[in-house]
Order: sequence, then structure tokens, then C-alpha cells
Amino acid sequence: MNEYMAFVQNHSLLVMGFVGVLGLIIWTEFNRMTRKYKQVDVNQAVKLMNHDDSMVLDVREDGEVREGKIQGAKHIPLGQLNNRIAELEKSKDKPILVYCRSGNRSSHACATLTKHGFANVTNLAGGFTAWQSANLPVVKR
Repeated sequence: MNEYMAFVQNHSLLVMGFVGVLGLIIWTEFNRMTRKYKQVDVNQAVKLMNHDDSMVLDVREDGEVREGKIQGAKHIPLGQLNNRIAELEKSKDKPILVYCRSGNRSSHACATLTKHGFANVTNLAGGFTAWQSANLPVVKR
């Protein structure tokens, strides 16, 4: 035990870094396990979109949408989502697939939607980039 204490005293910066990284890993896993939305890959997203009553939500910025978007997707930039949530109220009980460029912003949008009472929210892992990489259809605006 004395060896461990000596190591901690001699390498305190290393130990603090380890504790910090360990804390971040635990925090990330806790958030992943307690989130109220699902995360799917492009194949699962296509299956979800094949439901007649599902909705696709694009939360990218206007400039990004000019590159193209998933057909039938409703575009509401993430920064405007709280103000425009009423536009989505009629889809509250329907499956909603949310995507952005890489999947990070859309995870924030999914959290926002679940906080507003949306029951069936799904995030597209890898976002529009993964969609294009899978050579799935894209429409220009």
C-alpha cells in the first residue's frame, strides 16, 4: 500500500489526469444509458422511415442543407428548434428520425424533443455524412 501512496505523491499530475479521464468515461456512459431517445445506424433509419407515419427532421443549418437532404425531411435548424417546436406538435406520438451532419447536434435536438414530451425520438448515428457514405438517396432543395 505504501508503494501506491508513494506513486500518487510522485506522479500526482498523472493520477489527476487518470481520475479526470475515468470521470469523463463514467459520465458519458451514464448519459448514454439514461437518454430517452434511441440511436440508429443508416440501415435501421431506412426501416424506421418505411413506416407510413414516421417523420424525418433535419436540424442542420441552411448552408448545409444546400448540399442536399433526405427526401421528405422537415428542416428546422437546431438554433430555432425551441422556438418552432409547435410546428412538430402534430407528430408528437409518431416516430421521429432526427439528423444533422455528423450526429452531434441531432443528439441535442433529440434531448430537446424528449423534454417537450415527444415519445418516439431517434437519432441518426453519423448523420447526413453516414447517409451519403451509404450511397442512399439525397434530394437537392
